[in-house]
Amino acid sequence: MPSTAHPVFVRVPDIKVLPEPAELPEPLPEPAVEDLRLETVLGALSDPLRLRIVRKLLLESEQFDHTCGWFGLDRPKSSLTHHFKTLREAGITRQRQYGLERRSHVRVDDLNARFPGLLDLVAAWTPDEP
Repeated sequence: MPSTAHPVFVRVPDIKVLPEPAELPEPLPEPAVEDLRLETVLGALSDPLRLRIVRKLLLESEQFDHTCGWFGLDRPKSSLTHHFKTLREAGITRQRQYGLERRSHVRVDDLNARFPGLLDLVAAWTPDEP
C-alpha cells in the first residue's frame, strides 16, 4: 500500500558569502577541492560544536573571516584549536594567520562544487539549546 505521508519542506536559511578582501595572508595547509572526501567532511561535522561553528559562519558572518573569539564559545583555547584544525584539515574551513590570531571562513564554493546541498543541510539544521 503506498504511503500517504506528505513531504515536509524546511526553509533553508540564506548562506552569507562575503567577498574576499584584497591582500589576504596565504591560507594554512588544506586539502585541494578534488581531494575533499565525504566521509572526512561528515566525520568533522559529526561533532555538534563543529557543526555549530560552521552553521554560525554560514548564517551570521559579519566579515570575511572570524577569530575563534567571535563565536563566544566557553571552551579552553586548546579545545577550540583542535576543533578549528579538524574543520580546516577536513576541507570545510579555510584559515589564515594574522599575526598571533587565526581567522576562519567556510569554503562555500569548494564544498558546493564537491558536495551539492551539504551546506544547505548544515544551514537548515536546528541545534539543541546549549
